[in-house]
Amino acid sequence: MTNTTPVNSKLVCVALNDKAQLAALEATFNQAPYNKPPTQPVLYYKPRNTWSSHGAEVEWARDFDGNPVPEMVVGASLGVVIGKTTCRVSPQEALSYVDGYTVVADYSLPEQNYYRPDIKGKCLDTSAPVGPQITPAANITNPDALSVSIAVNGAVKSVFELSQMQRSVAELISTISYIMTLQPGEIIAVGFAGDRVPVAKGDKVETSIEGVGTLTNTLGGA
Repeated sequence: MTNTTPVNSKLVCVALNDKAQLAALEATFNQAPYNKPPTQPVLYYKPRNTWSSHGAEVEWARDFDGNPVPEMVVGASLGVVIGKTTCRVSPQEALSYVDGYTVVADYSLPEQNYYRPDIKGKCLDTSAPVGPQITPAANITNPDALSVSIAVNGAVKSVFELSQMQRSVAELISTISYIMTLQPGEIIAVGFAGDRVPVAKGDKVETSIEGVGTLTNTLGGA
């Protein structure tokens, strides 16, 4: 295992990859402005200012007037760490481009609208811890069989079985590789539970994937 923060250049996150969330939003997506459910993966970036690591404090967000925001939430995902240049690969060969797996946490403002990218809510400083290490791909037989959990102050608040993702890990790598070339060290966060977990100032949050690791962070004050 490599005990470093494994981010290089891009951290690409996949939204709306929870089957239950998509089912709950079906009626909404069939109305304006969407008019139909998404037919391709819904992606967003966590830019460099958001990157953080295991054990680090996550800053509590402030509004445009400098006041602490009333609410923040967290989601957690399996992070797929790319091992070699990946461009236009098939689902059948996609997993051979993976160096390893890690845990990605995404702290953000609550999100209600998926029509436009939520730059304000997703680009908060220190809001994307990654770690605690890279687990080699050879150690994970089937990434789609893993389970992602979130505990706040020791109490489990969310469990997301990756078997419930709309699109598999291999399918996502393939599709994204047709949108953009992926380089070694870059990460895809393949899917989050639709219901994000509310957090409060001072909370200790543990995001865990058995066989991959437990990423621990605390929420700062503001």
